[in-house]
Amino acid sequence: MQVLGGYRLSKVLVTGGAGFIGSNLVDQLVEDGDQIVVVDDLSMGLKENLPDSPQVTFYQHSITDHGFMRQLLIDARFDYIYLLAAVASVADSVARPYQTHQINQEANIYILEVLRKQQLPVKKVLFASSAAVYGNNPELPKREDSTIDPLTPYAIDKFATERFVIDYGRLYNLPTVAVRFFNVYGPKQNPKSPYSGVLSLITQAARHHSSFTIFGDGSQTRDFVYIQDVIQALRLLTKNNPVIHQVFNVGTGKHISLNHVIKVYEQLIDYQFKLISKPERTGDIKHSYANISRLLSLGYKPRYTIESGLKLYWESIKE
Repeated sequence: MQVLGGYRLSKVLVTGGAGFIGSNLVDQLVEDGDQIVVVDDLSMGLKENLPDSPQVTFYQHSITDHGFMRQLLIDARFDYIYLLAAVASVADSVARPYQTHQINQEANIYILEVLRKQQLPVKKVLFASSAAVYGNNPELPKREDSTIDPLTPYAIDKFATERFVIDYGRLYNLPTVAVRFFNVYGPKQNPKSPYSGVLSLITQAARHHSSFTIFGDGSQTRDFVYIQDVIQALRLLTKNNPVIHQVFNVGTGKHISLNHVIKVYEQLIDYQFKLISKPERTGDIKHSYANISRLLSLGYKPRYTIESGLKLYWESIKE
């Protein structure tokens, strides 16, 4: 097997690979020289997010198509599998709990079942969970062993699948790992998406000189992590480390207020936002940020500040 840049060239499956995080991961895997298969039903992702490369094979399929997924896994015998496909809209999960459950949990468990029953020689399976599993737990920063309080079908499915992936790996000797994403932002984030992050919405307001609504006084804080730091973590936990059967927070370990983000953006692009103030929304979490000690111990190092990340994000939007 050929080696490039310290990485063995591999066969990789990325479910949800046409989405925001998935397509940025695919870009990096292409750069690594890997052969990548993307499965995405394009309900939230965009085909144009994917690079035009002979290394990428795209299938417009739902991961709930068990027959298709089974045959693909058996035929391709992937080295690495990134389980990123999900209905990521919390509101959608509340409106359609069982339908979203089939995608967010059942389809992922079926993939594990195929790997187990067919004894497929996968090197690592990574499942993308979410900081939503912590719910309104006031403890800060959020640690992987903090109290879990999932408040929506989306968060419930993320946590349940995360536990399936980890404990299934232990029970059946599958090399599994899971990550909990905090507030990821960067190029290819879709502002029209029902789950789009606040930085994507601010960026669109700046781009179109439209108003931006703040709920509350803007002092609420989040752990905003630039997409390339997320990709660094995903590669570290799969190709670069033997770690298995653990969950890792993926963030920066810092909390930044919405007011500060707006100030940074205004200085960056020399523009004053038209702000609309509305009352704080019931149920909104006031403060959230990650303890990333577990990930740091493996060599992870966040490289992007909010200033440098927003600058790159803005440049990508202008292009």
